Amino acid sequence: MAGIIFCEATELYNLLNQYTKYSRLTEPIYLYLVDVRTKSQYDESHVITAKRAKMDAYGNYLLPQDIELECVKYCVVYDGHTKSSDVEGPAILYAKLLENISRQPIMVLNGGYEFFSACYPFFRTQKIFYMPQELDAFEPYPAEILPAKLYMGAFKQASDRQIQKDLKIKAYLNLCREKEIIIAEESLTPILHIPSSEETSLLAYFPMMCEFLDEQLDKGAVLVFSTLGISRCCTIVMAYLMYSQKIALKDAWALVQKCKATIRPHRDFVWQLSKWETSVLQEKITNVSDPYY
Repeated sequence: MAGIIFCEATELYNLLNQYTKYSRLTEPIYLYLVDVRTKSQYDESHVITAKRAKMDAYGNYLLPQDIELECVKYCVVYDGHTKSSDVEGPAILYAKLLENISRQPIMVLNGGYEFFSACYPFFRTQKIFYMPQELDAFEPYPAEILPAKLYMGAFKQASDRQIQKDLKIKAYLNLCREKEIIIAEESLTPILHIPSSEETSLLAYFPMMCEFLDEQLDKGAVLVFSTLGISRCCTIVMAYLMYSQKIALKDAWALVQKCKATIRPHRDFVWQLSKWETSVLQEKITNVSDPYY
């Protein structure tokens, strides 16, 4: 048995928003999301793409018939409000059934639907069936690095007014060549623009950008973005985490990669982050010559 682990709301948010060319929700064996609440509760609203767990006539949960669970990368189960301290909530009971056939740990959503929908009301829906083209058209949101505070994404996401509204973005750190993003006309949103490319040395800008993030995060949510959202913005977010949490580069890297699996900072940026690690922690901890980086 693969076991059962608890999943925080921010983890499910990031799982729903992974993408390459298209959203990873288009992949049949990427994420199996299961709602074990009553049918009436499910019909009223549920998390996007969630399937409802089936029961037999005696009230016993049934194994899903519409997917090969042993092949699924992530399986997340939620009920109304299960907490990590609960022992036998509905989500736990269903997870125990699924863990017998899954090769990956079954994830139980901590706080359940009530907490997740309170944090991310824009991911509630009444829709039950999705056509492949509907999933292809799904527009992922920026990765959430610090819950309700620090986000990381691409220029396209930064320019999306619906995303700005849903995530309540109060400031931007722009690392694109492009200078302008579309924001609400009435907004007086602070924007720090560092025109850059893969050839730009960002190391000299780290102190200024960390200071900007410190100041703006005290006021609300901040989105750090670059053209594709996989190199420059990741570099700055890692630099900020090392600075603010006094952690090594390897730990900042692991944290950011957990939030966005496709990060790939340019090699020059990795060496700049290594120098920043030494500056912040007064010692070099991470071996960036390792091919992992």
